[in-house]
Amino acid sequence: MKNILGREIPEYIEGYGKVTQFEGVFKHAGIKLRKETKLNSVTPNHEKVLGSIEEVLKNVQLKDGMTISFHHHLRNGDKVLNLVVEAIAKAGIKDITLAASSLFPNNVPLIEHIKNGVITKIVTNYMSGPVAQEISRGILKTPVTMHTHGGRARAIESGDLHIDVAFIAAPTADEYGNVSGLYGKSACGALGYAVADAECADKVVAVTDNLVPYPTCPIEISQIYIDYIVKVDSIGDPAGIVSGTTKITKDPVGLKIAKMAKDVMVASGLVKNEMSFQTGAGGISLAVAAELRKHMKEKGIVGSFASGGITGYIVDMFEEGLFRTLFDVQCFDLQAVRSYVGTHKHQRMSASMYGNPDNKGAVVNNLDIVILGATEIDTNFNVNVTTGSDGAIMGGSGGHSDTAAGAKLTIIVTQLMKARLPIIKESVTTITTPGESIDVIVTERGIAVNPKRTDILEKLRNTNLPIMTIEELKAIAEKMTGKPKAIELSDEIVAVIEYRDGSVIDVVRRPL
Repeated sequence: MKNILGREIPEYIEGYGKVTQFEGVFKHAGIKLRKETKLNSVTPNHEKVLGSIEEVLKNVQLKDGMTISFHHHLRNGDKVLNLVVEAIAKAGIKDITLAASSLFPNNVPLIEHIKNGVITKIVTNYMSGPVAQEISRGILKTPVTMHTHGGRARAIESGDLHIDVAFIAAPTADEYGNVSGLYGKSACGALGYAVADAECADKVVAVTDNLVPYPTCPIEISQIYIDYIVKVDSIGDPAGIVSGTTKITKDPVGLKIAKMAKDVMVASGLVKNEMSFQTGAGGISLAVAAELRKHMKEKGIVGSFASGGITGYIVDMFEEGLFRTLFDVQCFDLQAVRSYVGTHKHQRMSASMYGNPDNKGAVVNNLDIVILGATEIDTNFNVNVTTGSDGAIMGGSGGHSDTAAGAKLTIIVTQLMKARLPIIKESVTTITTPGESIDVIVTERGIAVNPKRTDILEKLRNTNLPIMTIEELKAIAEKMTGKPKAIELSDEIVAVIEYRDGSVIDVVRRPL
């Protein structure tokens, strides 16, 4: 059957289960039931520190068919996931569901564990590198479930994603289980993605390379959630946190796009005192922040907060007094880590506080402006950041859908062509974020406004900006590149894309 966006999605998917079809951005808002969490109590003098990962696996009684979880704050530098899964394989445990908040190229050892039946199911928000490529080829027994950052927190807290054992990569931990990301040789800053796992998993293990006397200070994840602590030689390399583009583009085309995006923001009337803002870590997105920075300085504007995965560039704006506070779910570079350590006004938010649609108020609901990227966009403003031009998985929503749904103004910044292929198509390969929550698309050739946003369109008509329809932008791109061939896809579903509310917005089929 087809959902509201015209995507053909079965009512039941083998290895996933019964499908709740996506019906709209806020269709499933309202009262929800939170399922019970198991509570494990201890008596005085209880010893939590264990000697090895192997000893941990025995104590948590990990068995075939269980679900284990990990967070990705060390990103491409993380060692904990690979270390634990290797120990699970050596213990002869099979049929494990891996609920990792994200997977990166450094997780390539997982491929052998998938082939050997140790890992048979994966739930994640984002994946790139060899594991994503192999899964796109159908290596996994069951389809990957892909969440948004807020959607993952919602699934864990509601009980939809039940975690038997959560493994927390802890840059610092004390002997009773208090955890901090601020200090230690593997300091990565805010631990926002690990909070729901710690609070809701049946058993929680802190894996640290910096075991300190009780109590550590400050505490990010409390001792009340931690069952065991194990010390290892290294939980990861903080240099791997910077695993993507975190520098402003120098490309003239990208800089042109950034200036036009700034002009759109200013024309919208949202750039004013107490404004809130989020942008990604890509080159064009950071260039937009640079343009906004200049404007705010010239006009004496001070915003209330900037949010997201915080980069050094946003830290610079904060330290210059352009924002009063920062909300940080994960630090994107080491400058952000240092800022997080240095001031309480740079504060952590959990993934649930960030973007969970089923709590009493996520931070994204208070966003004025968010700047996002795109792999593909279609004429209904639907955006793909999950699959590449070959149809293979190369990313995922992360906070894309969460922020787009919450912000007053969602702007997509992108070049009109990438690798000689047009970005705007009749239909995207995979829908990650629905067009309903996308307001403006800014390219070097022109700007398209979602027809639903008549208020924005009216304001932009009073500027000299090159406003056109999305169909006109598509025609310009195709005139330069030609119409690309459709990607050939099989019927085999290799991933199920859940919207932030748990409904299925699309599926990824194995490329031929």
